[in-house]
Amino acid sequence: MMMMGDTFGTIGSSLASLFFIWATVQQIFPNHFKIAIKEFLLSSFHQLGFAQRVSDYFTNIFSPYVDINFPESDEYRFNHAFSAIETYLESKATNKSKHLKGSQVKENKDLVLKRDEAKIRDEYKGANVWWEFVTASDQERSFKLTFHHRARSLITDSYVPYVVEEGKLIKAKKQQTRLVTNNPSSQWGVFSQNMWRSIEFEHPASFETLAMDPEKKEEIMSDLTAFTNGKDYYKKIGKAWKRGYLLYGPPGTGKSTMISAMANFLNYNIYDLELTAIKNNSELRKLLTATSSKSIVVIEDIDCSVDLTRNRNKKERNSLERNGEQDKDESSVTLSGLLNFIDGIWSACGQERIVVFTTNHLENLDPALIRRGRMDMHIELSYCTYEAFKILAKNYLDLNDHDDDPLFKKIKSLLKETKISPADVAENLMTRNHKIDVDGSLNSLIKALEEKKSSQSQHDEDKKKNKFRLFG
Repeated sequence: MMMMGDTFGTIGSSLASLFFIWATVQQIFPNHFKIAIKEFLLSSFHQLGFAQRVSDYFTNIFSPYVDINFPESDEYRFNHAFSAIETYLESKATNKSKHLKGSQVKENKDLVLKRDEAKIRDEYKGANVWWEFVTASDQERSFKLTFHHRARSLITDSYVPYVVEEGKLIKAKKQQTRLVTNNPSSQWGVFSQNMWRSIEFEHPASFETLAMDPEKKEEIMSDLTAFTNGKDYYKKIGKAWKRGYLLYGPPGTGKSTMISAMANFLNYNIYDLELTAIKNNSELRKLLTATSSKSIVVIEDIDCSVDLTRNRNKKERNSLERNGEQDKDESSVTLSGLLNFIDGIWSACGQERIVVFTTNHLENLDPALIRRGRMDMHIELSYCTYEAFKILAKNYLDLNDHDDDPLFKKIKSLLKETKISPADVAENLMTRNHKIDVDGSLNSLIKALEEKKSSQSQHDEDKKKNKFRLFG
């Protein structure tokens, strides 16, 4: 009995010492040291060999802190709270930080200084919190938020929403449009961050400089504006907040430039989706769920990407003839998988998203792919008109209101009779340099138009002759 009494006496003395130390820590040390000291005391406490329930009881006394983990990805979906928190913490003042990192992504941009600390202390309405950046063994990245349990309601109901919204606002103010493309699935990691790679998008195209009919441009801009302001409308009518645009026309008529102008007009990221790098519909769905809102998902030359033409059911693949199996390097994305991507169930897994298809051969696409409701707006980008030429003349030669100029009148007449792309017109106008003046550039264009007209006339005559031979 004496030994047991001695044991309890020793334990009581140890506990009293720990309580005394903790009380001293509370008085002497600043808040950001308390967590580290607390962990040391807890380690010592556990070594006393108490029963687990007694240990848990005293652990709660000595550990009045709550942790919230914000992983970068959640079930293959990007956690937008993680991105907002990262932006918020990067914006915290650097004048008191002892560890900084500097970067200059482009030579003509200023040096940017950011905090480079694993742990950051923040204060909100009198409550102290600590943020910690954590990388797990499986390379999953996350932010851990630690705070006292007394501030639980304040932190969860007010502080965390404040941080997320503040981070989104900061990001929106300094957001640089990005061009994103999909990696092959062989390079994907466990989480979605490796599905896409991106660079800053710095294409200068705008609707102001886009060479097309002004009325058509105004119609497109109005449609885009209505879409971005249509959150409540889409919810009211029960449709996913997305819109499809089909851009079609001959090569060089400005389809890619139109996409760039749309991205700059809306300040949306561009996701350039390469279908041939996707093995199957399952991978397509994973890529879709990993895209962000406020984005333009683009499939260029869709008639060349995968087998989505009118004759797709008639085509037999060599691999199927050999062994009935899909070649490893061949995409098996199907039309139905792509349709689900556009306006099926999976299209609702993101908001404020635009889908754009481009093609040089509209007649080759399956009608199911481009019907209204999937591709809501069909935009034909055709050969250069006189109105489009005037925009190009303003862009390249700084010419305004020259309708009475004899050279302009000549070009206007030739454009009515000649099929030439805006890209070809721009190429001729770009010939101006220190040896060629403005009139020289216009005359160069006139010469190109006359040659084009002659070539097209000869081609039409040859077609007529062949027709007569066929039926003669």
